[in-house]
Amino acid sequence: MIGRWSRRLFAGRERALPAPVARGDVLAEAVGLRVRLGGREVLAGVDVAARAGEVLALVGPNGAGKSTLLAALAADLTADAGAVRVCGRPAADWPAPELALRRAVLPQAAALSFPFAVAEVVRMGRAPWAGTRPADDDERIVREAMAATEVDAFAARPFSALSGGERARVALARVLAQRAPLLLLDEPTAALDLRHQELVLRICRERAAAGDAVVVVLHDLGLAAAYADRVAVLRGGTVAAEGAPGDVFEAALLSEVYRQPVEVFAHPRTGTPLITPLRNTPHPSP
Repeated sequence: MIGRWSRRLFAGRERALPAPVARGDVLAEAVGLRVRLGGREVLAGVDVAARAGEVLALVGPNGAGKSTLLAALAADLTADAGAVRVCGRPAADWPAPELALRRAVLPQAAALSFPFAVAEVVRMGRAPWAGTRPADDDERIVREAMAATEVDAFAARPFSALSGGERARVALARVLAQRAPLLLLDEPTAALDLRHQELVLRICRERAAAGDAVVVVLHDLGLAAAYADRVAVLRGGTVAAEGAPGDVFEAALLSEVYRQPVEVFAHPRTGTPLITPLRNTPHPSP
């Protein structure tokens, strides 16, 4: 039912299909971005860019502005000052049907009021393409998205009957099925076990390797260090540092930003930064 409704919503509207993008093209950017929510300035002059072919991780403590920045880049939140552009155009100028062809958003929580089957939920991601030539591949794309996120085994189950981790993977499958060149993912690993955390970040890397721009909010600094091309460390609504994980993840900076002493050292085999809190927990006597 929802698939037919959403296809009718997008069908019949004139839409300019996305132009091909080249690696390094800026698909979303914030310039001097300021956002106020509830009378508080949540973002205070943020500059950040998401480029095709890269994974950009947004990290920082709770309340730093990560999700707000992601929502602004998605054109789901209006800036109070500064600018947000998607594919070179002011975010607010995109008609919703055309914006949906260019960016796909995974929110923190996935909730549906009706017991739609998993396959139908994933198929919602194809709604923006209704009436276009790429819609001919809808079923294949839906199958590929479900296989990539390992949800194909329960395609017929109601979404409402799934665990939190299973719902998170189905929601990601919907985003992948949308086939937008800009993916904006808000804490996609929060409800997942170790195996599926790694799976999700491998998918992010694969999409970047295929030419997409991926922006992902993460709390796990180890995942950010292992999978991101660039990280932006947010603190109090500003970007405290941005660059490659190996350049940005320094003990002094992270200890200050998180108000928790940490140590950073290189993985003995890969050289990837490993971050661990400094603890005074006594070890039991033998």
